[in-house]
Amino acid sequence: MDQKHVGEVVNRFEKAGFDIVGCKMTRLTAAQLREHYAHVADKPFYPEIEAFMSSRPVIVIALRGENVVAKVRDLLGPTDSRKAAKGTIRGDFGTEMMKNVVHASDSEENGKIEIARFFKTEEIFG
Repeated sequence: MDQKHVGEVVNRFEKAGFDIVGCKMTRLTAAQLREHYAHVADKPFYPEIEAFMSSRPVIVIALRGENVVAKVRDLLGPTDSRKAAKGTIRGDFGTEMMKNVVHASDSEENGKIEIARFFKTEEIFG
């Protein structure tokens, strides 16, 4: 079920002062997902993640801003949307643990790796 929260999510990032330096809609491949989720690819729940993440197009966004990783993670709330406070993106729009509205990098290093995974160099601006 498409819940149509893209505009609201992007709006929250912009209101928080982040610059969007990359943004596109794409369909993630099994290979991309196995690479992205390599840390859990051998877990019994991984097939559910891959099925969900490849079931529809996703919007990938690269953000720039001061302390961006920590601030974005605060905006999102905890991974389990059922435990996320209202006012966070996951708390307002998420409904399950495994099916999240958004993903965020957990470090600047991983953010750079993930941007390179999902964007070509010429797709990043600024």
